[in-house]
Amino acid sequence: MNEDDMVVQPGEIEETHDDVVFEQSDEEGAALGSAHKVKELREKIKQLEKEKQEYLDGWQRSRADYANLQKTSDEDRKRMRGLIEENFIEDLLPALDSFSMAMSNKEQWEKVDANWRTGVEYIYQQIMNVLKDRNFAVFGAIGDHFDPTLHEAVSETETTDKKLDHIVASVLQQGYKLGDTVLRAARVSVYKIK
Repeated sequence: MNEDDMVVQPGEIEETHDDVVFEQSDEEGAALGSAHKVKELREKIKQLEKEKQEYLDGWQRSRADYANLQKTSDEDRKRMRGLIEENFIEDLLPALDSFSMAMSNKEQWEKVDANWRTGVEYIYQQIMNVLKDRNFAVFGAIGDHFDPTLHEAVSETETTDKKLDHIVASVLQQGYKLGDTVLRAARVSVYKIK
């Protein structure tokens, strides 16, 4: 083969070889040794391990943040449901008072048709069962010890009996609780020693 055969003429396609390896060299053009390559590879490994740890830490933080978000979201949902339930029950209180007033007038209540009266009592009992299943309670009865957190004293009844001091003499309006929350204090008259 002569030199003319090795010259690429214009328009001819030049072949490329993928097996060509370029060696790194220093500033003077001398090839760098394998010790330098090992050093570079170790630095690259350290950099990649650092990046990997950053990604892992970020992923773990994101996972913890997501778990916390789910927990907070569940708590918010429970709290919201409780508030909605409480508001709904508070809206029912006037209807419950109406039932109580209607049934407390025994003389008039007994005059009503027995079938109709039984139906109304059954409906009232159904409503109360649903409310009790949601931790609803009615309170305020004659003979209860007066508790200012549960009772509102609207009047006093004088007595000479020391055992009756601060005891509920009569209930003007029942009180209602939802769990530990007092929705409405019972309005009562309380015995007081002269």
